[in-house]
Amino acid sequence: MNDTKLVVAYVRVSTDEQAEGRLGLDAQIDRVTAYCKARGWTLAGVVEDAGVSAKTLDRAGIQRVLKMMNAKAVDAVVALKLDRLTRSMVDLHTLLKTADRTGVALVSVSETLDTSSAAGRLMVNMMAAIAEWERETIGERTSQALQVKRKRGERVGRHAAIGCDAGEGARDSEGAALELVRKVVLAQEGAAAVSFRCIAAQLETNGYTSRSGTRYTPSTVSSMVRRLAETDALVKAAMETQRTIRAHRELQPRLALVQRMMAA
Repeated sequence: MNDTKLVVAYVRVSTDEQAEGRLGLDAQIDRVTAYCKARGWTLAGVVEDAGVSAKTLDRAGIQRVLKMMNAKAVDAVVALKLDRLTRSMVDLHTLLKTADRTGVALVSVSETLDTSSAAGRLMVNMMAAIAEWERETIGERTSQALQVKRKRGERVGRHAAIGCDAGEGARDSEGAALELVRKVVLAQEGAAAVSFRCIAAQLETNGYTSRSGTRYTPSTVSSMVRRLAETDALVKAAMETQRTIRAHRELQPRLALVQRMMAA
């Protein structure tokens, strides 16, 4: 899992474990919280089942978790160990089926959940790791090649880089358009981010057209911003800030839903 994820933690101690009292629950909460923080996940809350066996799913806390999963209110349910969720193979099957149907992941901090077999899970992980490595390797090589071309002053895309010798009127215009886009992006405030559509409208108002003589579109502006971010640290930082703000805004309605479900 990656990016900003909204998750809920589940902790449990059984009747036999009550000698640990609150300490057992707090220890689980500390471990799970640290894990979520390390993964960059947003922890919406903690659901507890104190003094309850995991022989069945007839527990107030786990039923609340199932409701969240069915409502797709969270992206994942995180527990310290698999046996905190259940000690029953039948109930584990139920949980995994719910996870598969809703897309809400079940995450164990201490173990790897396996929906089929250990060998199958290992193969999936290896294939995913190899695929990710291949994508990252291709990306690194492409980026290095583009950097070499830029240093040579060669054109690497539809839009000329700011500061390059355009050599022709159209490319001079593109450079000026890019400069305007850069100023707009850096002037954005977190609460009033300017959309690519609005930036395209500003370019049109200022008389800028693309190299082909057509007006700039939101998708073209998006491409321009991405290219700026590749070479301009300030633009890159501004766009990363905007992405983080948008991600947290999108999480707010779901976070409120989870909190209502936990309070019910």
